[in-house]
Amino acid sequence: MPKRLLLSLVCLLLCTLVASPGGAAWAEGKGFYKVYADSLNVRSEPARDADIIGSLKSGSVVAVAEEAHGWYKVKTGGNSGWVAGYYLKPSEKEATGTGTAAATVKSAPQSGGKLVVTASALRVRQGPGTDREIVTVVYAGDEVQELERGSGWVKISAGSSTGWVALEYVAAAGQRQAAVKTGELSGKVIVVDPGHGGRDPGMIGTTYDTVEKEINLQTALLLKDKLSGMGAEVVLTRVSNSDKPELSERAAMSRSTGADVFVSIHYNSSPSQASGTLTFYYGDRDKKLAHAVESRLAGGIGLKSNGIAFGDYHVLRENSRPAVLVELGFLSNAGDEATVRTESYRSKAAAAIAAGISDYLTR
Repeated sequence: MPKRLLLSLVCLLLCTLVASPGGAAWAEGKGFYKVYADSLNVRSEPARDADIIGSLKSGSVVAVAEEAHGWYKVKTGGNSGWVAGYYLKPSEKEATGTGTAAATVKSAPQSGGKLVVTASALRVRQGPGTDREIVTVVYAGDEVQELERGSGWVKISAGSSTGWVALEYVAAAGQRQAAVKTGELSGKVIVVDPGHGGRDPGMIGTTYDTVEKEINLQTALLLKDKLSGMGAEVVLTRVSNSDKPELSERAAMSRSTGADVFVSIHYNSSPSQASGTLTFYYGDRDKKLAHAVESRLAGGIGLKSNGIAFGDYHVLRENSRPAVLVELGFLSNAGDEATVRTESYRSKAAAAIAAGISDYLTR
């Protein structure tokens, strides 16, 4: 190819790139995605502890520009921020003008002044994080004084106590109309542990190469949604497939969060053609919870229940709260593996576990 022609083509390409409208990058980066969460926090940076700058409603369709470690940068209207990517699914519809509910950003309360609690029961902690010790509890409608703010948390004064609360559960005192979180599990804290993660994939399906750590997280997220819909505060031990907390860290989250229940999600494997679910417990304290969860799993989710059994697992043995480990099917069984790969099955399993937890905590 003549050198002059080659240079002309390069110049033409550069001009085309420069002339492209800046906004096009949003539509062309990752495409359009739909929100699958009741309310999805938008954060200033791709990190769980970054400031919350707004939220997206369920069903909203947003343009995704880029991805970083499981976080997606989204744009709606004139605003942009980062959201957890596992709450988004690809959409063929564009963010506006297609009949899809347009995404709306809800501003966080302005800093300073009086705040009102919008959760039915909100734990005040020694520092900004769910791993910090609980100082006291405040309740829906309580007014508190803001002292400091940072990374999605706000330091407050409540009576004679001071501590930190999650920013998403308070509003400016003048916004008393903010919805109060209610439900049968209101005020309860549940730790949900998606087993494995990081370089530990867990079991690998023998027929379809299903990766256990991935469906553990998918199931845990569905369970989180079910429990949150019942009013519970849900804490995940990991939020992406690149995470792998130590077993001791997972068990310790029960104590640090003041959890009422801990449940670990797994899928099983066996050299035989074993099939079905199995719910493990460690001590007598856990048996009632195990029976409650197992009875719901046995109610017809698509695989048979194999009952409950003793399990000497670290996350159960070293746990300070009632805890169970649930195996939701055998990846070594072709029939089980085909079943657990469906979102319908995982949703039914999550609903059954949530119902079992509710039975245990409310009866």
